[in-house]
Amino acid sequence: MPASAIVDTGPLVAFLNRRERHHAWVRDRLRETPAPLLTCEAVLAETSYLLRRVEGGVSALMALLARGAVRVAFRLDDEHEQIARLLVKYEDVPMSLADACLVRMSELHPRAEVLTLDADFKVYRRAGRQVVPVAMPPT
Repeated sequence: MPASAIVDTGPLVAFLNRRERHHAWVRDRLRETPAPLLTCEAVLAETSYLLRRVEGGVSALMALLARGAVRVAFRLDDEHEQIARLLVKYEDVPMSLADACLVRMSELHPRAEVLTLDADFKVYRRAGRQVVPVAMPPT
């Protein structure tokens, strides 16, 4: 089991919306994962947008933050140069700001897995061409 997990948009949406295809997989993974889940503000912005039509979805996301189950552990101000490099490197994928922040977070927290539903994380690499450790549902 990893020391902690870095969480992407898809798993947060799936956890908070029981109608999502991967809800059960995410729920089961989170039972095994120590809190807090680490994330960035770009992921929270995407998540809140996707949950805007789910009754109580955004409130539930904010409750996860208030309880400390999810913690923002990234400052774009401090990492903008590395993020800019990643966005240029993966512009053909294309890489979102949230994905770039999560890849950088995986460099800053090397023992943490990225909990994601996004297959692009199989393409992304940390500095030094290292694989980003991910947990994702089987295909």
